[in-house]
Order: sequence, then C-alpha cells, then structure tokens
Amino acid sequence: MPPTNAQSAQYKVASQAYLPLVIACCVILMVTMGVRQTTGLFVNPLVISTGLSISTISLAMAVGQFMWGAAQPVGGLLAERWGTRVVVALGMGCLAVGMLVMPWVPEIGRVGVFATFGIFAAVGAGFASFSLLFGAAAQHVPEDKRGFASGLINAGSSLGQFVFAPLTAFLIGTYGWTSAAVVLGVIAVSATPLLYFISGQSTVVAKVGVVNNERVSFSHAWCSPNYKLLHLGFFTCGFHIAFLVTHLPGEISVCGLPVQLAGTALAIIGLFNIIGSIIVGQLCQTRPMPRVLGWLYLIRAIAVVAYVFAPKTEWTWYVFAAVLGASWLATVPPTAGMVGSLFGPRNLATLFGMTMLSHQVGAFLGAYLGGVAVEYTHSYAWMWWVDALLALMAALASFAVKIPASKTA
Repeated sequence: MPPTNAQSAQYKVASQAYLPLVIACCVILMVTMGVRQTTGLFVNPLVISTGLSISTISLAMAVGQFMWGAAQPVGGLLAERWGTRVVVALGMGCLAVGMLVMPWVPEIGRVGVFATFGIFAAVGAGFASFSLLFGAAAQHVPEDKRGFASGLINAGSSLGQFVFAPLTAFLIGTYGWTSAAVVLGVIAVSATPLLYFISGQSTVVAKVGVVNNERVSFSHAWCSPNYKLLHLGFFTCGFHIAFLVTHLPGEISVCGLPVQLAGTALAIIGLFNIIGSIIVGQLCQTRPMPRVLGWLYLIRAIAVVAYVFAPKTEWTWYVFAAVLGASWLATVPPTAGMVGSLFGPRNLATLFGMTMLSHQVGAFLGAYLGGVAVEYTHSYAWMWWVDALLALMAALASFAVKIPASKTA
C-alpha cells in the first residue's frame, strides 16, 4: 500500500528532526562510556589504598561488568513504562553517585569497592548506555539513516574513551585517584541537560509497510538461531574488552613499560574506534552486516596473536592499540542493526539489551579471570590465547548469521 501524502510529510519531518537526538545520544554515551572505560586505571590505586588483593578488586570490576549488562534489558523494560528520558536520567544520577562517594571507599573497604564499581556506577552507566540510546534513536531515525546514526552514536563511546582515558590518568597522577573520581562524577551530572532532546515517543522512521514494529518477547527471539549466534559473538566481545579495560595497565606493568602508557594506549584505542565506528556504520548500509561483523572479530583475533609474538615495546603497544581500536566497539552497530532488522526497532532496547547481557557475562569472566591469572601465574599469557580463540569463534558465528531478505528490504 503506497503511503498517503500525510504519511510522506510525516516521514520527511522525521527525516529532518533526528539529528539533535542523535547528537545528544552521542554525547551522553561519550560521558557514560568514557567514565566506565577508564575504571581499569583505578585498579592499582585501589589495591594500594584499600589493602585488598588484585583478585578482589578484579572481582568487584567483574561484578560491575555483569551489572552493567544486566541493567540494559531492565532499563529497556522500564523505558517502555516510564520513558527513555526518565530511565537515562536515573542512570546518570546513579553513575554520578557511584563516582562521588569513592573517596570514602578506603574507610568502607571491600563493601565500598563492590558498592561503587559493582553496583551504582555500573547500573547507572547501563541505564544510560547503548541499548536505551540505540532504541531511542531507532524509533526516530529513518530506516535508511540508521546505519549512519548508530555509527555516530557508537563513535561517541569511543570519543569518551579518547578524552577520558588521558584525562583520568592525568588526574590520578597529579591530584590522586579520589579527586579523579569526584571530577568524573561531576562531569556525569553536567551532561544531564542533554536529556531535553531525548523522548520516549516514537515518530515515523521508515516508509510505510517496511518495518515490523510488533512486540517480540525474548523467549520468541531466542528461538531464532541467528539471535543465538549474535549472543555468542557478543559474549566474546565482552570478554575481550573487559579484560583489556581492566588489566591493560597491569599488562603494561608486567612488560616493564611506563605506567603512563596505559592512558595513552586507551586513548589511541578510543581515537581509532571513532574512525572505525563511523566507517562500520556506513558499511552496514552497503554491505551484509554478518560479513562486516565477522571481519571485525577476525581482525581482532589476528591482532591478539600478532601481539603475543611481538616484542613488548611502546611502539608495539601504539600499533596494537590502533588495530584494536578499529574494531573495539565497532561491533555494536552491526550487532544492534541485525537485532533491529530481525525483530523491529520497537524491540531493539530490550532484545539488544539482552544481547548486551551476554556481552557482560563474557566481560565478567574477562575482568575476573585476568586478575586470577596474574595473581597465580604473574602473567597474562594464557588469557591472550583464550581471547584469540574466542575471537575466532565469534568470527565464525557472525559469518553464519543469515538475515532474511524480507527483513532487509
């Protein structure tokens, strides 16, 4: 059925009005992910200040990884009742509280570490992260612009890492880790005015009759082999990213390199992922998304194996960080795009949120097992091989995903 003049006019308005929303989502994700992706820089200071073992701190970080993932499908369900703006505001508030109370962690001890990193900051960042922001954008952005929009929003997370990694490293080195945490909490609060541009109400985002927008339950979605394959790939992605974000400073110390290199490496990863996210967002509009996603995981596997055999110098880390950055969070646009293509934009926040939960189960293992490895073997060597093997499995799983032609028409 061809669209009426009124529907065409509404589609045109939606096509022109989405950019402020996308930019707001981009900046909010820059802040929440920028704060979250630099938590690994606090590991060594926390070990020194609290007297807790690195495996205990790693467990707290791992709990935070899981809670961040678990918060996203819950946030998607809450957004259907309360609206995206309210849930994201709640998340940014929790993130700010988690960072602002960190100066009292040494007095509280183990409970304080788990409460700040494991609950408040993690749940807060989860409520204001990918699934809700992508879901909000998907209901407002025209279908032919979603690849660009998802790439741009995802680039915000990488820009956050590029900006916040060196900033946090500087603050910790100059003013101490407690002051650094407070500054990050204040920045999280300062981003809340951007919520003005985020609405939970849908607009016409696609040509009439193209997108199925019916409600789909998780149990129904889980019956799809394609959806299971996406979960498998994203589990690996979580393992890889959490291991590096949490233990990159430790690996650099094990290599006998300057501690400041960790902040620089994280910034390089963030910078190159900005480029990678935008390029991948464009590729998702012109190339099959399973193929794009599969190649990202394959590049990651090759990069890890190359690093294992390379001499451990600063330049090795610069190159390694650049290659990792190109695929770092660039896996998000094609994964979210395929979930949206399979089940419709209305279900993106919840069903992609469940995919993020699988991502964070992997993240829990990557963060925790990295700490166990270095405590008992004084090396991360076997973790790199596990990481490479999982990346190869994720590549094969992604190549096997089949998006029905009717879903991509």
